[in-house]
Formats: sequence, C-alpha cells, structure tokens
Amino acid sequence: MGSKAILVIDPHPFWREVKPRLEKTLQLELVHEDAAVCLEEVMASKFFAMAFISESLADRALGAIKLKFPLLPVLVVTSRPSVQGAVAAMREGAQDYLALPLAFEKLREVIQPALIGGDNHCSSCKNKTADNGRVRPVITRNPAMLHILRLAEAVAPTRATVLIQGESGTGKEILARYIHSKSDRAAGPFVAVNCAALPEGLLESELFGHEKGAFTGAIMRKLGKFELAQNGTLLLDEISEMHPHLQAKLLRVLQENEIDRVGGRHAIPINVRVMATTNQNLPEVIQKGGFREDLYYRLQVISFELPPLRARRDDIPLLARHFLQHFCRLFEKGALNFTAAALSALETAPWPGNVRQLENAVARGVLLAQSPNLHPRDLFGALPPEAATALTPALPNGKPVTLREMEQQMIFTTLNETSGNRTHAARLLGISVRTLRNKLHEYRQEALAQTCRRSQVA
Repeated sequence: MGSKAILVIDPHPFWREVKPRLEKTLQLELVHEDAAVCLEEVMASKFFAMAFISESLADRALGAIKLKFPLLPVLVVTSRPSVQGAVAAMREGAQDYLALPLAFEKLREVIQPALIGGDNHCSSCKNKTADNGRVRPVITRNPAMLHILRLAEAVAPTRATVLIQGESGTGKEILARYIHSKSDRAAGPFVAVNCAALPEGLLESELFGHEKGAFTGAIMRKLGKFELAQNGTLLLDEISEMHPHLQAKLLRVLQENEIDRVGGRHAIPINVRVMATTNQNLPEVIQKGGFREDLYYRLQVISFELPPLRARRDDIPLLARHFLQHFCRLFEKGALNFTAAALSALETAPWPGNVRQLENAVARGVLLAQSPNLHPRDLFGALPPEAATALTPALPNGKPVTLREMEQQMIFTTLNETSGNRTHAARLLGISVRTLRNKLHEYRQEALAQTCRRSQVA
C-alpha cells in the first residue's frame, strides 16, 4: 500500500464497491467513514492527499477541514446534485461538486493530480511538469474570486489572449499560472517577462531574440521569450509599461502568430498563448496616449479584474493560515498559532499591498515570534491605525473608558491568550510577574467590595 491516503466521509455504497479497485490501481489507502466523525482525530491520524465529503455533512465538515487544512482538496459528493448545492459547496471552499456514482475512470482522473502533488495540499491545482512547481494554490472562499476561478477554468483550454487587471499584490501572476495549469498547454513552458524592469532596447531583444551581429555586443544568436515559450504560455507582466514602438510590434505578433528576431531576415512562426497583466487603468492610460487602443482590444479577448484584499476580507484567515504553515516549514519553526488579537488585527488592517503585504506580515511574524502564539506586534511591529481602532475597547453606554478599565481589560485579554500563564502574560505586557500578581489581587478586592455593597443594598 502506498503512503498516500484519501479520506471519504459519505454513506453511499459506491465507495465500498470501488475501494478495492481504487487502492490496487492507484496504490493508495482509502479511509472510508459512513457518517460524521471526530474530524480532528481522523485528520491527525495520517496525511490525506484529498477528501470527499457528503453534501449532507458539508455544512459542518467542510468548513472545519478548510479552517485547519486550507490547501487540502475537498470535493463534495451527492447522489442528488443540484445547482443550489453546487453553488453552496463552491462558496464554502470545495474544489468540486460531483454526482455519485462516478465512472471509475472519471474518479481516477479526479484523484490522480492530488497524488502527483506529494504533500502539497492545494485548493486549486498545481502543475509541476513544466513549471518547476512554481504554480501556487489559489486560496479563496470569496464568491467574487470563486466566480473568477470558474471563468478561468472555462477559458483555459482555448488559445484566447487574457488580460488580468488589479492592484499590485492581488495575485495576477498566480491567476495566470493557474489558467496555464488548467489548459492543454500545461505540459509546455510558462515564461514570464516583467515589461517594467527592462528598457525598450533590452526588452525587444528579450522578447523577440536577436541574431549574431545585430548590434554591438551581440556576439551570438539569442532566442527570445516568445520562442522559449513555444507550445506554452507567455506572460507579459505590467504591459502598460511597454514602449509604444514595442506595442506596435507585439500587435503584429498577435495578429500573424510569427516574430522577427532583431537583425533577422525571416519571420519565425510561433504557437504561444499570450497573457498580460497590469495594475493600471488601461482605458485611462489610452486617453493619455500611453497605450495603443487597438492592442488593448486585442489583448482583452478574455479579461479579469482581481479584487483587492480589502474587498475579500473573508479570505484573510485562510490566506494567513496558509502562509503561517508555509513559513513555519521554510524557517524550520515549530507549530505556531495566531492569537485572537492577531487574527482580528489581520482582518481589519487596510492592506494597501494586498496579498503580498499579508504574506510578508506573516513571514515577519514567524521570524520574530518568541512563543508558540503570534501576537499583533509580531506581525506589524506597530499596529496599523484601522487594526488598533478595532482592538480598542468599546465605550459602554457612550461613557469614556478610564485608563484603569483599559488596563484591566488588556491584562485579562493577555491572560486569556496565554491560557492563564502569568509569567508569559507578564512578559507580553512588559511588566514583572509581581506587578501582574498585585494587579490581579487589586481586581479581586474591588470585585469583593462591589459584591458586599450590592448585598447591603439588597
């Protein structure tokens, strides 16, 4: 039996029938539970490459699994499929929604990608055949992002050019790699070029290549990115930064499917799918004369607008936990967890740098953590104003909160986060254990005095 395991929580008799053949054919272990079980115990028992959950249990089990294992592919199965059920399952983070019974070949086709991926729990797809494992999972339960992923899967098999727009750090290249991994070009190369990083002369040579002697320093022929991406995908990152001269040349390439090397004599046919990304509003750039309108319409055969992180705050806990697991492994740290205050700060921060900024904040937290729990100051240093405001105690009945009341609430909150460990709480608060003990003694005396006064009045 192989080391890979598949979890099934579904009473349908199909699983008992298919289990022996599935285990023998794919060399895996199928752990089958007929009804709801203690998920924590089952998930802790072994590593699962994939999970199938009955639709009747999805409202409880799916959320619990995705919370603990955001990258684990979870598929919802049912013998009575419906559009409403599919929408609900995808909204909760399911990778797919399947009707039982399945043809064995279809089931094997569904399971095999998870087995190839090793220990990479993934909510989307990772293709490592031609991209050296650089495809990153698209982690989301946001309805707008799930809609984008469904559209991306629908257009992936075509050769249509794709334009992906969105603020910096929203994951435009990740979506481009996702589309490539879902296309019939997945076995081919994925080549990315940053148009903003190179001046016009170098970018032209980088894209189209050059012949020996084409210019001073061209001592040998060089293949351009278009040729290197043959039978695959070429991503033009930040295309709004491309010089108008190159825009005209690119337009011809898209129309004719052939390139001319710098200094070359003959056109070279290409079979490349082109995708482009930009963080600019291209219609506005066109109005200012910075981008060709005809190229814009040629590129946006398929267009995606990625929402900023502040518009998909329901994804922040999922993304944060994913990054936490990743950096704990990368930096060889033990198991770390977010405190309630840290998660609250993450969920309320403005994130002008979007997902990239969130990733960097979690990386900082893992590096600076002095305990098994990550606190706001580990992640931010100083809290962002929005997060600090969210953590400020609410004003009771509109009356100002005294410094003593704020101090008391902070002490109780810290003790709660440290599970009552006074030494740890005192270190986090920046006071001595003796001071903390005295403060708690004062609070107890005040509580007793108030109780006595209420008894006398009664």
